[in-house]
Amino acid sequence: MRVSRIAIATGVAASTVLLLAGPAAAHVSVQPQGEAAKGGYATLNFKVPNERDQASTVKLEVNFPADHPLSSVTPEAVPGWKIDITKGKLDKPLEVHGKKITEAVSKVTWTADGSKIAPGYFQQFPVSVGQLPEDADQLVFKAIQTYDNKEVVRWIEEPTAGGEEPDSPAPVLKLSAASEDHHGGGAADKAGEDDHKADDKAASAEGDKKETHAASSSSDTTARTLGIIGILIGVAGVAFGVLAGRRRNA
Repeated sequence: MRVSRIAIATGVAASTVLLLAGPAAAHVSVQPQGEAAKGGYATLNFKVPNERDQASTVKLEVNFPADHPLSSVTPEAVPGWKIDITKGKLDKPLEVHGKKITEAVSKVTWTADGSKIAPGYFQQFPVSVGQLPEDADQLVFKAIQTYDNKEVVRWIEEPTAGGEEPDSPAPVLKLSAASEDHHGGGAADKAGEDDHKADDKAASAEGDKKETHAASSSSDTTARTLGIIGILIGVAGVAFGVLAGRRRNA
């Protein structure tokens, strides 16, 4: 009996820990598809779980870091959600690929437009970003989640120096070491690059084939022309010989 009571008590305690740990771990987060390398480009997924049993999420606002502005921010269309992009002037212009960028995206807002995140579900909001900074190890994206009962949850607290997670942590993107090509993106971008190279090779081979065919056609045309000229000269020579013979006979 004592063993059974101990087992039951242990099970209840473990369940309580899980129940308490569940809501704390369910917060807005950000993860890259593949890797997010310094100085490169990446596709980020903002994962938004619904933490309420009696309300649905109908809005998400993600603020982009002002201390490390990103020159390119392109959200992917999400069915049932309207996307608004807010830009702001930069105090210090960015130079990207030889061009000066004077403004950058400061916030992206997704608002339910025929859809929502119901209790027990989550939604991912993909965004393509770049160029990631080379002088930072992480980026902090402060997010605001709004429910259809007008409740607003602010995921804006930055990580502490001791590494402890705050009550309402902001999504944090960890940056990996710079890649050789400075494009990042992991296997997906690598596969795309290989596809482009394959297309270039195929196009080059097709061009060589067309040039060879054109050269061959040109040679055939020249040969035919010379052959016709030779036949005409031969006919003219025979005619000349016949006329010369007749004159001698006369």
